[in-house]
Amino acid sequence: MGVIGDRIGRAKSLALSICMFGTFTILISFVSSWEMVLVFRFLCGFGVGGMLVINNTLLSETWPAKTRAVFIGILSIGFPVGIFSSGAVNYVVSSWRQGFLVGLVPLVLGLLAFWILRESEAWKALKSKPQESTVQDNLREHRAQLINGSIIFGSMLIGLWAVFSWVPTWVQSLLPEGTDGQRERGLSMMLLGAGGLSGGFVSGWVSNALGTRKAMMLCFGACFILSCLLFKISNSFNTATVVEIAMLSFMFGISQGLLAVYIPQLFAVPIRGMATGFCFNVGRFFTAAVVFFVGALVTTLGGYGNSLFTFSFVFLLGFSILLFAKKV
Repeated sequence: MGVIGDRIGRAKSLALSICMFGTFTILISFVSSWEMVLVFRFLCGFGVGGMLVINNTLLSETWPAKTRAVFIGILSIGFPVGIFSSGAVNYVVSSWRQGFLVGLVPLVLGLLAFWILRESEAWKALKSKPQESTVQDNLREHRAQLINGSIIFGSMLIGLWAVFSWVPTWVQSLLPEGTDGQRERGLSMMLLGAGGLSGGFVSGWVSNALGTRKAMMLCFGACFILSCLLFKISNSFNTATVVEIAMLSFMFGISQGLLAVYIPQLFAVPIRGMATGFCFNVGRFFTAAVVFFVGALVTTLGGYGNSLFTFSFVFLLGFSILLFAKKV
């Protein structure tokens, strides 16, 4: 979708992405086999992925610079809000077929977006004049930014999802043998969610105060230090553990808002959608592959804490890249 956004415009591509996942969500309500559910869910994901990329690209080109980071940061909390909303739908609606009819909402919004959304002036200016360089030329010129952006985004995402996926199991391992641990595990997940929401909400103000790159360096450094405290030093579930989990999730939330601001600004307008999508999706691909090994390495490394601590070194990788990365 990033490539399409560079070709036909940010606004049209965003509207198309919204309509796409709305339409295929509705169609799931009428399928007769689980194979078709998989196909339609895949196509929904294609639309959602395109929306996440193009939305940030469009806002980076149209929203006033003074408040851009604040607004994109607030917008970054939409994902966990959506997860909460899906749970609410599941709670209220008894039939899964009726539940997927909620896709009517994004479909209507997508159709409205075709008429309401304003196109990026930077993109229109680019298309109104002859191109002096090809896409291949621009990609070669921005090769370093593509590599840096992928590593920065991917390293934070790997660390984030390793923690989100395995912290409840790690918390259980801290408790005395035979303890149920339901409350402690639930509390840890609530802290991760609340911290992520609040961190994303304030990320724009942090960016404006420190600068986006410096703020991200703060996030990467703080995440590594907090991971050391949690997974290497903590040997019981206590008040300090709760505070550290909350602080770590808060830094995760800030980082997601900052990355949504920083990554699109690394690239020139002709390839911004394509290059941003590349950085986001390469990061997600490696995250899906790598986070699995947290559990696989537990026996080898002597526990969940040691395994999670080992994966926290990705934060130092992101920090190192940011030291020499482009300022935006």
